[in-house]
Amino acid sequence: MNPLALMKIMEAKNKFEQTHPRFARFLSDLMRSGVKEGEVIDITITRTDGTTVSTNMKVQDSDLELFESLKGLSLK
Repeated sequence: MNPLALMKIMEAKNKFEQTHPRFARFLSDLMRSGVKEGEVIDITITRTDGTTVSTNMKVQDSDLELFESLKGLSLK
């Protein structure tokens, strides 16, 4: 990976962690404890007008492979 691109990603990651410390901690804890096949991930977005958009997914074995790959990219 291009060192300049890596530096930009690290800067963005650090800013995200400063701006959203609880969410960053949540993601870090989740990466550490892992997600298991059969578990359900729910995501809800609350729009500025108060409406919500939600979805969920039941984790499958193939998802775990992707999560492990992303975990390997984790920038500490």
